[in-house]
Amino acid sequence: MIVTLSETAAILASAQRVVITAHGNPDGDAIGSSLGLMHILRSLGKDARVLLDDDIPAIFAVLPGYDIIGRPSAEEEPLEADLVVVLDTSTDRTGCTLQAVKAPHLLNIDHHQTNDASAEYTYVAPARAATAEIIYDLTRELPVKMTKDMAMCIYTGLATDTGFFRFSNTTSHTMRAAAEMLDLGVEPNVISESLEQKPYKTVRDIGEAISMTKMFADGHAAGIFLDEATTARMQSTEAFIGMIRVIQGVDIAVVLKVKEKDICRVSMRSKGIDVSRIALQFGGGGHTRAAGCTLLMPFEDAKRTICEAIAKAIREHQDAQTKRENP
Repeated sequence: MIVTLSETAAILASAQRVVITAHGNPDGDAIGSSLGLMHILRSLGKDARVLLDDDIPAIFAVLPGYDIIGRPSAEEEPLEADLVVVLDTSTDRTGCTLQAVKAPHLLNIDHHQTNDASAEYTYVAPARAATAEIIYDLTRELPVKMTKDMAMCIYTGLATDTGFFRFSNTTSHTMRAAAEMLDLGVEPNVISESLEQKPYKTVRDIGEAISMTKMFADGHAAGIFLDEATTARMQSTEAFIGMIRVIQGVDIAVVLKVKEKDICRVSMRSKGIDVSRIALQFGGGGHTRAAGCTLLMPFEDAKRTICEAIAKAIREHQDAQTKRENP
């Protein structure tokens, strides 16, 4: 059922025990919005906790609450709660978290246009740059006094999902929200310096990955393709796609890595072409300019499949552009 922002706030207000989760391979928005909502609910006297079914990068240790993020366990009894809140994704990308919690109600809050609205209650706001921006909006609907802890988490979600306010999804509303977070004591340099830290090995990995870049679709696409052995020895792959997205003439950048045998994770970024449509073909989703999916097939098959889909999308985009220019 689709709900409004005020109805979303009412659902949160009516629950006492709340478990908050987000997608696997959590980014700054997933972590920031989750911790931000946790702090908000705790300020209202609720028992709120965050469970994420994946490793949490140490760069986010700057965020208040980082050290108490839990991880679901299949061996333990299900955690009792009144409400589970899934943030920044549809409910099918939360790993085993939903199985590890026993709750009568499920609320999904997201800003991705491809959200399937399969939860009991779903609030989706594609116009918002980040799910953290929706969490900010909720503070206007709940009787909460904003604190620096909340602000640090919300600001991190805003900053990371907008490329530190450089991407096209940045709006005046986003900037006003960020400004309010600064008024509450957030120091942008402290957060950016923490998030930009990289171990020496990661910097070496970035260099190696860039040297592996493959151009295709007549130079309009660039990809880094990491087989299982290469993925396993890479400390982090998060920075790779940003490095090749900036190549002149590239419309779509893609990074494919093998999570485990016959399970390949794909991330795509574009300068205008709707990559969420590509991701949807394979059960994924995301935004017009940033999307991802998982391909359940061997590495070489996955590489060929995603390259063909990207090349097709670029051709269709070029054909449509030609028709507009020459009606």
